[in-house]
Amino acid sequence: MAQENIYKRRFGDRKEGRLIRSIDPITKFMPYIMRDRNDASNQFEDSIELSSAEKWLREKRAEGWKGMGMLHLFMAAYVRTVCHCPGINRFVAGQKIYARNDIELCFMVKRAMTLEAGETLIKIHCQPTDTIYDIYRKVNEQIDELRSDSGESGTEAFAAALGKLPGFIFRFAVWLIRCADYMGWLPTSLLEISPFHGSMILTDLGSIGIPPIYHHIYNFGTLPVFLAFGAKRRAIELDKEGKAIERKYIDYKVVTDERICDGFYYATAFKFLKYYMKNPAALELPPEVVEEDIF
Repeated sequence: MAQENIYKRRFGDRKEGRLIRSIDPITKFMPYIMRDRNDASNQFEDSIELSSAEKWLREKRAEGWKGMGMLHLFMAAYVRTVCHCPGINRFVAGQKIYARNDIELCFMVKRAMTLEAGETLIKIHCQPTDTIYDIYRKVNEQIDELRSDSGESGTEAFAAALGKLPGFIFRFAVWLIRCADYMGWLPTSLLEISPFHGSMILTDLGSIGIPPIYHHIYNFGTLPVFLAFGAKRRAIELDKEGKAIERKYIDYKVVTDERICDGFYYATAFKFLKYYMKNPAALELPPEVVEEDIF
């Protein structure tokens, strides 16, 4: 297991993370060339064969983990991937690269499955040692709290307050927020309700029965990864003996900020992600080793 982090905040660090001071010169140079996140976005897609994952999920539901599904599995697999590849948990702000203090997973939830229903943010804070059971509890606690509260969430309330301003004041307020974000001066309370700040954001498009899309990452904020997964699909394939069999897959697409780490690093991370999606039993226990990002 990893030792307790005794790092003390230094000048140049932000509330959300520590400045990486030993990063190589080329990587340090990239945020000045590609100033916006969309300038630096790369796209990746893959599919996961679901026989082992679905068998494991059925067993967990039978044990009493009601509603455990692909959303929990993707989140837990991503958190465990950060244990091996902590560089994917970096972010760019103010043209500098930071290592995030914790793992913040964001996803938007519709209050009801209707065209008129609005969306609100759910953000959970994770540690690299979290198991899939920890992720399950954190996600469901947030969802239950949202459903039990008929009022506006912090995200909705803040957006509504800005929306009441005259257009020119609204634009000036957003400019001030952008400046404060660039300098690292946004208050923690605002960072907590922001859907634009976190380790990654994901969307379950399978819940509305469509394939995944390449969703852009936002220029504002610090989110370096957007992952979308879609509805399950069936495919007829040949087994080793040449017989036709039916297999089930889930497709996912990822848009990433290439400034935080290179292609080889991302490729390694995606291999870990796929491994844990196909071997979810490995997520039931905390990891034996948690890799620390460079300083």
